[in-house]
Amino acid sequence: MLLDKLKHYKIYLASKSPRRHELLAGMDIEYEYLQTNVQEYHPEGYSPVQVAEFLSHHKLSPINMEDYADNSIFIGCDTIVVLDNQIIEKPKSLEEAFQMLKRLSGREHTVISGITVASKQKTITSHRNSLVKLKSFTEEELHYYVNKYTPLDKAGAYGIQEWIGYIGIDYIEGSFYNVMGLPTKYLWELLDQITS
Repeated sequence: MLLDKLKHYKIYLASKSPRRHELLAGMDIEYEYLQTNVQEYHPEGYSPVQVAEFLSHHKLSPINMEDYADNSIFIGCDTIVVLDNQIIEKPKSLEEAFQMLKRLSGREHTVISGITVASKQKTITSHRNSLVKLKSFTEEELHYYVNKYTPLDKAGAYGIQEWIGYIGIDYIEGSFYNVMGLPTKYLWELLDQITS
């Protein structure tokens, strides 16, 4: 089983996201948090998929792998929300969060997680998409959510695992955990590949 194989590796997660930490821990994978303070940017003209993949790889860019043991594995991930082929960033204020959610209300949007798994021997960068349809929210519901929860650290201004997801998800096509910020099944497959 993969978990037995992973016991022979040192796994590092380069992400501050509490959701990613929760999900990786929930996979029973032992890992360490690796702080890599990178400025999030992407080249002009990239498609949303290219942006997500670029950012997941970029999060590993400060790491000098030569400083780590040969059995080290590094995980970088970035999740973006896309509406009408436009990336919806993290909001900078509660008012901006409210306006973002108003745009997403009653609409389908795509959540893309770029994921990079790297060792000294090889690097794999890919992505997974999930399609999410939200119900039409009342302004009262949106005000309640943005004022009670913490939408400012979330792409698209919402966390699917929070109140707004409980009351507002019409349907999802694809991985729920991808929408939370880590495509766990796909990560499992990538870890199997990189240790083979």
